[in-house]
This record gives sequence, C-alpha cells and structure tokens, in this order.
Amino acid sequence: MATTDYNDLLVYFDGDFVPWAEATIHIFSPAVKYGAGVFEGIRGYWSDADERMHLFRVADHLRRLEYSQKMMRFDRIFTADEITAPLNELIRRNKFRESVHIRPTVYVDGTGESAAQGPVNSFIVAIPRGTPEYVHSGCRVQVSSWQRSADLAMPSRVKANANYNNSRFAAIQAKVDGYDTALMLNARGQVAEGPGMCIFIVRSGVPSTPSVTSSILESITRATLIDLLRDELGLVCAEREIDRSELYDAEEAFFCGTLWEITPITEFDGIPVGNGTIGPVTKQLQRAYFDLVKGVAPDPHGWRTTL
Repeated sequence: MATTDYNDLLVYFDGDFVPWAEATIHIFSPAVKYGAGVFEGIRGYWSDADERMHLFRVADHLRRLEYSQKMMRFDRIFTADEITAPLNELIRRNKFRESVHIRPTVYVDGTGESAAQGPVNSFIVAIPRGTPEYVHSGCRVQVSSWQRSADLAMPSRVKANANYNNSRFAAIQAKVDGYDTALMLNARGQVAEGPGMCIFIVRSGVPSTPSVTSSILESITRATLIDLLRDELGLVCAEREIDRSELYDAEEAFFCGTLWEITPITEFDGIPVGNGTIGPVTKQLQRAYFDLVKGVAPDPHGWRTTL
C-alpha cells in the first residue's frame, strides 16, 4: 500500500478497526483539554528483499507505555499483551508495503476535569513514514533558552502528551531563529535532550550521552545505540552529566529516537561540530542500526517482530 492519503487507512480505535475518519474523540475530553494521555512511537521497516515488515522493539515500547499509564494514575491500564495483537493486526490489515510509524495512545476520555483518572480509552494509528532527509544531511542546532522540565515538575521519562508542550517551545524558537531544531538543558544547566530525541556526543574519541537522571526520556533507541556502540564498534559509551561547553569541543554529535533514527548534528549555535560534516563513528553507527532494524543484520536480542 503506497499512499499518503490517510483516509485510506484503518485505525484501531476503542476495540475495533475503523476507517480513519471515524476515529474521533470528544472535544471536551481531558485528552483534548489537558493533554491527559500517554503514547509510544514505534517503527516498522518494510523490506523489499523479503517483502516483510520488521517492527522494532515493540515489547519494550509497550512496557514503557504501561509505566507511563501507571505514573499518570489512570484507573485502567492497557497492558502490553492487550495492545500487541491489535497492533500487529493493524499493520496486516492496512497492507503496507513501505516503512511506517506506529503510535499507540492511551488517554482519558469523557468530559472530566484535569484530575480525572478515567474513563480510559486507547487507539493505535500507523502511517507511512520513510527516513527523513536530515538523517543523511545532518541538522543545525540551537541550545535553547527554554529549560527541560524537571522530574519534580513534568517527569520526562513519562511519555505523556502534555510534556511535549515543553519541547514545542524550544523547537519553534529554534526554527524562528534559523536553526533546524533545539537542544534543551535541564534545571541544573546540563545537557538534557532535544524536542523528542536524545543526544550523543563524541569527545576525545569517547562517546557520551546524558544519564537517565538528566531529565530525559529513557529512550529505547538510546539504549539500542549504547549496545551497538559496544558490540559493533567496540566503543564503551559513558552515561554521565554533560556540560554545555563540551558541545563546542565535540568531534561528533548526533540525535537519536524513533523518528529521528540517527541524525548527525553539524553545528551548535553556529559553531561547527568537528569539520561540520558527518563523522566516522556516526556513519558506522547508522550503518549498524539500519542493518539491524531493516532485517539485514542478525538480531541476537530478539528485538525485531517480523510480520
């Protein structure tokens, strides 16, 4: 199925597969009024070679979705087991023959107020999504004046819809100022993450990424790359606090995430990263990552689901 017309797609909504246009919620629901929802982003990579779809780390994403629901104190938890079967079936029914982005969402429905814990509903959407051009060309980054929300305010490890308003401020400001995207610092003034993606730098030959206590999402892609750096490139990644000033001395830097995959960073605040091009570690890591997710390389961890 090669289409960008979403109206041709089915959505899994409220326990059934329905046409795109029929998957609606009320404008007065807490999900609309307050962002009272949690979600995951999952990639499916279509392989022309074997004509199969390879979903990446579905179980890990859905376990994190359970955690997010728990933290939001929803009065009904949609478990990973409940969501797995309809998610796989949605991909089959839409007959995709291209890579996709899958978004399972759990939200507070009805007409309650901001503290409402239910009723809770869910949906799963899958849309065609290829690899963006910036994954190949790199991006120019502004270190944002907007601060990443602290764990005692809006915990970043909870993948909640409302959290992304914090990211939105930074992303829009960066674009208005002529950059491609932003990088946010945390309440301690140290590097946190981008608006929806984690960051790695390579300095003095050593890859580093902010620790999970740096006000970041506990990214599944980030965890994957730490393993790939060790297993495929022979590099041990340091998980630590990173100062802003280190960014300007990095030989390489890149963002990572389900949507951002592995995106090279070519400059911070107008200062080139290395020689301003994509570095060797980033190139090798991209190759290893795409071979893994697309079903080319072996999958020793059992991360792929092939449909």
